[in-house]
Parts: sequence; C-alpha cells; structure tokens
Amino acid sequence: MKRIAHIENDMSEKFGIPRQSGLVPEVISTIVFEPEYRNPDALRGLEEYSHLWIIWEFEGFEGDDWSPTVRPPRLGGNVRMGVFATRSPNRPNPIGLSCVRIVEVSGTLIRVAGADLRDGTAILDVKPYLPFTDAHPDAAAGFAAYAPERHLEVEDPRDQLKKAMPEEKASAVKALISQDPRPSYHDDPARIYGMKHAGLDVRFRIEDGRAIITGIIKE
Repeated sequence: MKRIAHIENDMSEKFGIPRQSGLVPEVISTIVFEPEYRNPDALRGLEEYSHLWIIWEFEGFEGDDWSPTVRPPRLGGNVRMGVFATRSPNRPNPIGLSCVRIVEVSGTLIRVAGADLRDGTAILDVKPYLPFTDAHPDAAAGFAAYAPERHLEVEDPRDQLKKAMPEEKASAVKALISQDPRPSYHDDPARIYGMKHAGLDVRFRIEDGRAIITGIIKE
C-alpha cells in the first residue's frame, strides 16, 4: 500500500478527536497529496461530488497486538464485543474508513468537513461517495444504532476562546468538547482536562452536563 496523501488540520492529538466522521462538521481539514500524486488531472470531476470516502492508516498500532474482543466506549468500556463488530483501531490491519463532506477542490488540495483524523495521518486512497449505493437508511447498526447522546453545554465565562483564536476555530473547539471526549468511566467534576487544538492547550472541567473552559495555554 502506498501513502498517497496526508491530512492537515488543528487536531494534533488523539484526545478530543471525534469518535466517528461527520459528528463535528465544524472541523475543517485539508487533504494534501504527496508529490508523486500531486496532479490536478487525478482530481478532475471530483468537484461534482458532495462527499468523499477516505481510506487511511491508524498510527501506533501493529497487527501482532490485535485482540479478538475489545471494549467499545459506546458500551461504557465494560462490555467486550468482537473486534470486527466494532470500529476499534486495534485491528489486524490498522486501516480506517471515514466519510466527509467536500468543501472545496482547489488544484490538488481537497478541503473537507467532519474528518475524524489526527493532523498528519497517512491517507491510502480517496473515493467519491455514491448515495444510490452507499446510503442505506434502513440498515441495522447493532449497539451503535444512534449517535452518541452525551452532548455537553460548553461555557466560556471569560471569553478565552474568542480572544485566543478566530471565531471558526473557536466554534470547532466548542463542538469537539461538546461531544464529551472523556473516557466513559471518567466522572470527576474537579478534574481538569486538556485538549490540544490549533497550537493551544484548551483546559476545561465538566460538571452537571456542562463543560467549563478554565484556561488556555499556548504550546
């Protein structure tokens, strides 16, 4: 398999990345092709599509470490399910699949919304999304039939996000935090969490269904 491109965005670490693609459309990413594939002809016609499949490679996982069962966060981390019945990264082949919305195709750059990839992630292929065959509204989805219900109200009492970054980036940070990036077993209102985004470490705590911004540290 050849790395044909990589993704560039403001999500520099695993914590805070959406658990599925499309959950946080406020996150804008750019697909940057490697020099060998940086040919505008290879993207001819892509601007006519609205969505894109990205096939990509997980970082830091090896097939030798795979387990037949995993603990999905959706089930609280306490129930084991078969790895092939989940989207866990701990797989024999560390391959991810994401569906994103195309924002713009410019030359050999593709701007997309709703990616769940960390900055720098290797991309193995991209393919246009075809509604007539890819969309199945009546499909069964097992234990993951519905979008996660844990949505937090994000409060920024001192307008720190607004002061530290442009409005669109601040909106993305709030949307990411509202998804509740904590492990499912964390429930400590005194604990301070840190999410790195756009070169900043955004600190917050969670209490009574609210995420309260407590500070922002420049990296």
